[in-house]
Amino acid sequence: MFLVYQPEGQPEPTRWRYDPRKLMSVEREDLERRTSRNFAAFTTDVLQGNSLCRRALLFTFLRREHPKTRFEDVDFAWDELTLEYSRQEWEEMRKNVLEAQHGDELAASLSMIDKEMDEAFDDTEATGKALLPIAD
Repeated sequence: MFLVYQPEGQPEPTRWRYDPRKLMSVEREDLERRTSRNFAAFTTDVLQGNSLCRRALLFTFLRREHPKTRFEDVDFAWDELTLEYSRQEWEEMRKNVLEAQHGDELAASLSMIDKEMDEAFDDTEATGKALLPIAD
């Protein structure tokens, strides 16, 4: 999964690979303090669209590149920050749907997944099986 940030006026988006399992302990602890959520809840809330959690996550990635970034300075319009599955993650979801669904439900799911997969970023650096971006 990727965290994609494209503020108004920036011609190309900034894309960071978001794998909660790869965040450092100091980053995880900071995210817990800023959001008042344990890390497992934080990762779920990021996916569900919690604004504070997404802001904290954006701050984490921005601070990696610009260490003097302050949380108070991180502000974004809702359409400037998105989470996107990679093509490989969509392929894994497609396999799961083929095993779990049938009939019209399967056809509708495959149609949606195939459309998303066609437009998804190809994560050539990903290795192994694609996992959901939540903490275990």
